[in-house]
Amino acid sequence: MHLRHLSENHRGILAMSLAMACFIGNDALVKQASLSLPGPQLIFIRGLFATILLLIVAQSLGQLRQVHLMLNKRLWLRGAVDACASLTYLTALFHLPLGNATAINLASPLFIVLLAMIFFKEKVGVRRGLYVLLGFGGVLLVVQPSVEGFNAYALLCVGATLLHATRDTMTRAIGLHIPSMLITLSTAVAVTLGSGSITLTQTWVPVTLDLTGLLLGASIFLAVAYYFLIVAMRAGEMSVVSPFRYSGLLFALCIGYWFWGEVPNVLAWAGIALLVASGLLILHESS
Repeated sequence: MHLRHLSENHRGILAMSLAMACFIGNDALVKQASLSLPGPQLIFIRGLFATILLLIVAQSLGQLRQVHLMLNKRLWLRGAVDACASLTYLTALFHLPLGNATAINLASPLFIVLLAMIFFKEKVGVRRGLYVLLGFGGVLLVVQPSVEGFNAYALLCVGATLLHATRDTMTRAIGLHIPSMLITLSTAVAVTLGSGSITLTQTWVPVTLDLTGLLLGASIFLAVAYYFLIVAMRAGEMSVVSPFRYSGLLFALCIGYWFWGEVPNVLAWAGIALLVASGLLILHESS
């Protein structure tokens, strides 16, 4: 493989892993805040903070001088898909066991690989496809979804996962002349507007100082995660980079152990081994 192509894959893998680590940090703080706030209001406040943060960063980088590039329709179409995916997944999550929702959501690399083959003519190969499936098998062993937990909302969760995969595929179609920071900003704005429109139909819950701190912290993690996810999907081969979404599960296990003393059982340890093996095999196969 060409050296530049190889370095782009490594860059994409690193960016994806960093994005997943930040998403897990966001999830941990949001999980705590969700005990006191309804979902749409939580997403709106977090999105508002993230938007302000990204505006400050974009201004400091001098990229707001290129704000006219944000008139590109693909940015806002991608943002709309992201907003729909977030709200759809949240609705499904309220009616599904966490393990089931996580397992379904982490199927997105499978969809991304298929979309990469269809729309970008990536040559995935049988071995790489099997390695992606191996990683998903590891996900199932770690989260151990229950059969009883699958209901009509599971189909809604599948729809959200497909929307997430579509969003990431659309990222690839946006020209490289548009800075990743501006794409990140458009995403934050779209998700904030989408959730904000729903809060108009609900009763607003008072937000304490502690909750504000949690949401501010979550917004920082979210903004960084958005940025690195976009960088990841614009670098290397999608079928190589996207399976490293599974790394998010490993970060989640670490946080679960560190803060709540959660220790994986035997099946989960087997799943962790499969996840690590899948990543190493994909990395080796793409080298």
